[in-house]
Amino acid sequence: MLDPEVLLMDEPFGALDALTRERMGYELMRIWQGSGKTVVFVTHSISEAVLLSDRVVVLTSRPGKVGYACAVGLPRPRTPESLRDPRHVEVAAELRQLLLAGGP
Repeated sequence: MLDPEVLLMDEPFGALDALTRERMGYELMRIWQGSGKTVVFVTHSISEAVLLSDRVVVLTSRPGKVGYACAVGLPRPRTPESLRDPRHVEVAAELRQLLLAGGP
């Protein structure tokens, strides 16, 4: 428990205000970079998913299965400027379109 191989995080920043949520995201990336651990991070925020992830997976509704997955492809380390990177904008728009169309 003190040194897991995989860190499972189910909406850990969901109840935070926007600025604290953003700071916690960068802190998580700093910790990840130092540890190299695998992190499975659940979020309903498209932008947060793209910023924090190397790969985004969208689940189907009941029963929950992998419906869509894509590589993010943003360089690391990620910074607030990464939010304006054309690749971030492209992946976020692709995911938003998929979800607006009813999901995978």
